[in-house]
Amino acid sequence: MTELLDDVTATSKDRFADALRERQDEQTRGRLAWLLDILRKPGLLVASVWLALILAAAFAPQLLAPGDPLVGVPADKLQAPSSAHWFGTDQIGRDLYTRVVHGTHLTLEAALVAVGVGLLVGAAVGLLAGFVGGVFDDVVMRIIDVLLSIPGLLLSLALITALGFGTIKVAIAVGLASVATVSRIMRSEVLRVRSSVYVEAAHAGGSRWWSVLFQHVLPNASGPVIVLAALQLGAAILAVSALSFLGFGAPPPAPEWGALVSGGRDYLRTSWWLTTLPGLTIALTVLAAGRISRALDRHEGNDA
Repeated sequence: MTELLDDVTATSKDRFADALRERQDEQTRGRLAWLLDILRKPGLLVASVWLALILAAAFAPQLLAPGDPLVGVPADKLQAPSSAHWFGTDQIGRDLYTRVVHGTHLTLEAALVAVGVGLLVGAAVGLLAGFVGGVFDDVVMRIIDVLLSIPGLLLSLALITALGFGTIKVAIAVGLASVATVSRIMRSEVLRVRSSVYVEAAHAGGSRWWSVLFQHVLPNASGPVIVLAALQLGAAILAVSALSFLGFGAPPPAPEWGALVSGGRDYLRTSWWLTTLPGLTIALTVLAAGRISRALDRHEGNDA
């Protein structure tokens, strides 16, 4: 009897090791295919380069625009885009290109905080709901359904009313508004992974539930959620800019992208660049994030 149990345990461990090794090989092939895809497709390459420039502007703005975004020359006010001022100047002579570059830090910081809040809270809720199941899963999913029925921007506005104004508070509100979407995706992936061969083999091998959850279920269910995070980055930039446009973000003269668009509304007929160029920057960044998320989604689908 003892020998039979040993044989069963050894067989389970072998199945688990083979399934885990196969999964790791698939992930490695997926990463290589992703790098080759970037080199083969010009659109994806342009999107990657654009996001790299946005990250450089966020973390090292002085490299791209060494001027002061808060200081202007009144004699140069409302100048059109030229070689001296690539994006033109605003109503008090500040260089708009410099303000857009330095405002990237504020907008991207808020978007990253929003994505982080939504990802951490939503992934935790979806992970527990899918793994625990039963009544807990039913109750959590009904709450998620209610949250999904509320438009994200409206929910963010309601949360800002409770949290107050400011860049970080706007970011937290946007992140909390995306928790329902992340939770739903994470739960569906946990339900899929929970019935996989390597998870069943881990249970059969005597692994404890927390070991199975954090070593096998979470790593293998997080792929689509990471893809969603890339897409949520673009949506978060758009939501943060919209709330900043409405005046809920950092107070003037902070050069948040949404505030820059809002500040040029009164000069739209005579100085189109004050709203068009910051708005175009927002649009290109959102489109680039969406392009990369679609490529990631395609590779995740191939790996699955």
